[in-house]
Amino acid sequence: VAHYLRGLGVGPEELVGICVERSVEMVVGLLGIMKAGGGYLPLGHEYPGERLAFMLEDAGLRVVLTQERLAGRFDENDGVELVRLDSDRGAIERESVDNPSRVSDGAGIAYAIYTSGSTGRPKGIVVPHRAVNRLVCNTNYIKLDASDCVAQASNFAFDAATFEIWGALLNGARLVIMTKDVVLSPSEFAAHIRGRGITVLFLTTALFNHLARESARTFGSLRSLLFGGEAVDPKWVRDVLESEPPERLLHVYGPTESTTFATWFAVHDVPDDAATIPIGRPLSNTQAYILDQYMQPAPVGVHGELHLGGEGLARGYLNRPALTAEKFIPHPFSQAPGARLYKTGDVARYLPDGSIEFAGRMDHQVKIRGFRVEPGEVEAILEEHEGVLEAVLVAHEERPGEKRLIAYVAAKEPLKASGLREFLRRRLPEYMVPSAFVLMDSLPLTPSGKVDRRALPAPDAMPVEPSETFVPPRNTLELQLAQIWEDVLQVQPIGMTDNFFDLGGHSLSAVRLMARIRNLSGSDLPLAALFQGGTIEALAGLLRGRDSKASSTLVAIQPRGEGRPFFCAHPAGGNIICYVSLARRLGLDQPLYGLQARGLDGRQEPLQSIEEMAASYVEAVRGVQPFGPYLLGGWSLGGAVAFEMARQLQGVGEEIALLAMLDSRAPSALEGDEELDDAALLAAIAADAGLPINEDELRSLEPDERLRYFLDQGRNCRIVPSDYDLEQARRLLLVYRTNVMALRRYHPRGSVQRLTLFRAGEMLAQNSTLDATLGWSEFSSEPVEVYDVPGHHASMLREPHVQSLASVLKRSLEEAQVAASEVER
Repeated sequence: VAHYLRGLGVGPEELVGICVERSVEMVVGLLGIMKAGGGYLPLGHEYPGERLAFMLEDAGLRVVLTQERLAGRFDENDGVELVRLDSDRGAIERESVDNPSRVSDGAGIAYAIYTSGSTGRPKGIVVPHRAVNRLVCNTNYIKLDASDCVAQASNFAFDAATFEIWGALLNGARLVIMTKDVVLSPSEFAAHIRGRGITVLFLTTALFNHLARESARTFGSLRSLLFGGEAVDPKWVRDVLESEPPERLLHVYGPTESTTFATWFAVHDVPDDAATIPIGRPLSNTQAYILDQYMQPAPVGVHGELHLGGEGLARGYLNRPALTAEKFIPHPFSQAPGARLYKTGDVARYLPDGSIEFAGRMDHQVKIRGFRVEPGEVEAILEEHEGVLEAVLVAHEERPGEKRLIAYVAAKEPLKASGLREFLRRRLPEYMVPSAFVLMDSLPLTPSGKVDRRALPAPDAMPVEPSETFVPPRNTLELQLAQIWEDVLQVQPIGMTDNFFDLGGHSLSAVRLMARIRNLSGSDLPLAALFQGGTIEALAGLLRGRDSKASSTLVAIQPRGEGRPFFCAHPAGGNIICYVSLARRLGLDQPLYGLQARGLDGRQEPLQSIEEMAASYVEAVRGVQPFGPYLLGGWSLGGAVAFEMARQLQGVGEEIALLAMLDSRAPSALEGDEELDDAALLAAIAADAGLPINEDELRSLEPDERLRYFLDQGRNCRIVPSDYDLEQARRLLLVYRTNVMALRRYHPRGSVQRLTLFRAGEMLAQNSTLDATLGWSEFSSEPVEVYDVPGHHASMLREPHVQSLASVLKRSLEEAQVAASEVER
């Protein structure tokens, strides 16, 4: 490869692009470029075309090494010669196999890496050979030799790869290249570490936190584990030390401008009151100074800006002399000609033992999963959008050590987050694209006219209204997956066809998501399933039919909130999804649980009577709330089930603070003579779901054709999941028939103390012969409270009518909560 590149004119001081997947060819390419005398410039194959084009032009690249499957990324870049390391192998192998004569020296370019730039465009950092040598040869923080096996687990466009690749090859050690899928799978990663005999591993802090959370014993076989890149949560470090720690655990720090690592700290223990982990002392041939605003050394314990010097410094910024002069300043404490210091922009202080403690940034620069992000670059590109007036990017930390980017946008016109995200994806790497967008009329300002970042609302304070194509959960499995997605992504609500990565998901959140799904279902789906499908609907389809433990009588539709839970019994058919919109409208302060019927999963037979259902559900409810007073309710048939639950609970001395009938008729008011044929039942199921299907049309079809027609119509309206089959439709029909028959046989014995009825106004207007209490007055010892709400029987629980129902019901729930508290006192 080196001789082939020299034949193309590559020599000293020339950068050669390399765009390959993590592979042996990647290392061959890097070695070939350096042996030819040039420096390599990593080009992330996942980068958007505009960013690749900018890097090619800004660096003046003539030659790019790549692979055939990635060559298409450069179709529009005229004047760049592509060398395909795989398909051009025949031509390359005709070159000499002897080492070419050396033409580089310590000051020559080894590589350049582009990082985020505060002015709206990325900047290239040029690193000389001597800086790489200083990082991994004859240094004080690690001793690498031929007995070591170093993992290459980092993105090679990230400067941690400098330590991994050259740390191994310049010390005779073995280099093991790990694919992204392995790195992101905690179980596979742990198996590779042990199975491949890896002794040295570097992880970004975010990945370290993630792996430590999943299994703190992952690292026990390592000689040296290094982690760094952003502020660390001491909890996970402590967990690793207290389980199976590596022989040496090192916290490392360093910007790209100081070649990967500049300081290191050997972690032996973490005090209980520790808020952070020190970044330690400088590497060999490296100096660190903490200086005040007058460029004087700060006393021990006093914060100042961290400055770095020594052999690890980069030459500067590619084609940016003014920025180089601003950041790489003359060394004020050295007499050596040309000595410099790099102004890191990081705030730090010396601890009494001489170690350095990192305290934050002087500007708004952030680190996301180890990658440097300058908010100014993202803001500048956002403000190029014709609909954006002004934009601000901040890093929001929902959980310790887990940051995500939030863009606050003042818009000139109505905008959608999806459009802004796609606009940025054409220009920026995925890690720089915000995970959430908060659209505002204007951004808050300080008295001096600057954006007041502290006054920006928290993302969860900005409700997200569903889009026109929003698909809500249609069964319990989809509901449970949606709850996991909303918790992991901190986005609400999420539709069944929304893409995980479009909602701000990234590789680490994907791993956490799949771990949560595994805990829910007991099924170990591969991470690739999320990258390929990317939607709740797709994952539910993969999980459906497996031996899943996700099925349960009691389903937490909205488990948060300090209030007493509201338990809602299922309507005919057994599905409690009808309560999802209601739970959302009641708010996060009101926990709501659904009681779903047996039989929907095909593993159990449906219960045959209302009394059996109520007894089973009471047992499930008491598992969450052992003692009353209770809040119970139900829509349609669910009202009768809730009534029987209340009657059974009162029979053992428990109080019922609220019994809410959501347009439910008393059994004595039901008409029960019509024939229960499949056509009528399917039409009723469709009507409850808001799916207009003609009963006579169904009756004209054969049984299986009837079910297929029902499924096809449901899929077209996105009411039925796309992978539902005939067997699942048959189960739904069986449960619905069994529930209706149970209701017809139900003859309540006794009454309850009080009962509240929420009637559908449109239904009442169409049938003036109905009793005002829908027959419940004979089953309540006190007068029935009656509230009329908009909509008919099926639509009262759907948008927009559910808003009115929730408003009225919320008042009843609040009054019941107060009454229940008084009973307890």
